[in-house]
Amino acid sequence: MSFIPARRTGRRVPRRFTGRDLAVLGVLLGIPVLLDIAIVWGPTLASVVLSFTGWDGIGEIKWVGTQNYENLFTNYPQFWPAARHNLLWLAFLGLVATPFGLLLAVLIDRGVRFSRFYQSTLYMPVVLSLAVVGFIAQLVFSRDQGALNAVVGDTASPTDWLGDPDLNIWTVLLAAAWRHTGYVMILYLAGLKAVDPTLKEAAAIDGAGEAQTFFRIVLPTLRPVNVIVGVITVIESLRAFDIVYAVNHGRNGLELLSVLVTDNIIGEAGRIGFGSAIAVVLLAVSLGFVVTYLVQELRGGKDR
Repeated sequence: MSFIPARRTGRRVPRRFTGRDLAVLGVLLGIPVLLDIAIVWGPTLASVVLSFTGWDGIGEIKWVGTQNYENLFTNYPQFWPAARHNLLWLAFLGLVATPFGLLLAVLIDRGVRFSRFYQSTLYMPVVLSLAVVGFIAQLVFSRDQGALNAVVGDTASPTDWLGDPDLNIWTVLLAAAWRHTGYVMILYLAGLKAVDPTLKEAAAIDGAGEAQTFFRIVLPTLRPVNVIVGVITVIESLRAFDIVYAVNHGRNGLELLSVLVTDNIIGEAGRIGFGSAIAVVLLAVSLGFVVTYLVQELRGGKDR
C-alpha cells in the first residue's frame, strides 16, 4: 500500500493497489517462487521421499523404509572413504586456502607494487569451472606427460601425482585451492576497502601494532564477510564433483559423496533410491555445517 500527498490537508493518504498492481506483484514474486520450488525444493523433497524406496528409475516404486540407509552405513565400502575425503576437502579449504586468500587480500590492500596485476592474476582461476581446473591439473601433474615431472626432470621413475591414491587427493586439493583462494581474496579485499580508516588511525595513536590492529579492529569489522566466506567454503567443499570426475571419475583415492550419488543414480547401477539416500546424507551434513556456522556468527554479532 503506497501513499500520495493530499492536495488540501497536506497529509499522505493511503492508496489501494489496483488490480494491475496486484497482477504485476504476483508475476514478479510468483514466478521466482515457483521456479525456486520447481528447481530446488521440489527435487530436494523428491530425493528425501525416494531415499526410502527401492526404485530403479523404470519399474515399480517399492517402499523399503530405512534399508537404504542401513546398507549405506554398513554394507557400502565406498561411503566412509568418500565422507572422509569430503571432510578433508572442507578442512583444507577452510584452514589453508581461506586464510591464504585473506593474507593475499591484506597484502594487496596495503598497496604493494603491481597490486592491480596481482589482483587480476590471482582472480583469473575463479572464472574457470572446476572441470577446467581438473583438465589443467592433468596437464600439470600427469605422470608421463605432465609439466611438473618434466620440469623436475624425473623421467626414470616419474611420480604419479594423480594415480597414486596416497598423493592424488592432495594434488587435487591444491588445484581446487588455487581457484578458491582467488575467490576468497576478492571477497576479503572488498571488505577491507569498506573498513573505516579512522579506526586504524585511532589504534595506531593508542600504540597498537599492525598485528594487534588487524586482529582486534579489522578482523571483527569483517564479520559479515567472514559469514559469507564460511558458507561458501562449506558449500564448495561438500558439493565438489567436477574436478575429481575430470581427473579419474572420482575413483582410486578421489571418492566423494557427490560422485557416489552420480554413480548410483545415473550410472550403470541405476539405484535411484540408494543414490537419493546418499544425497540426503550430503544435504544433512551441508545444512548442519551451514546452520551451525550461521547461528554462531549471528549469536556472536548480537553479543557484540
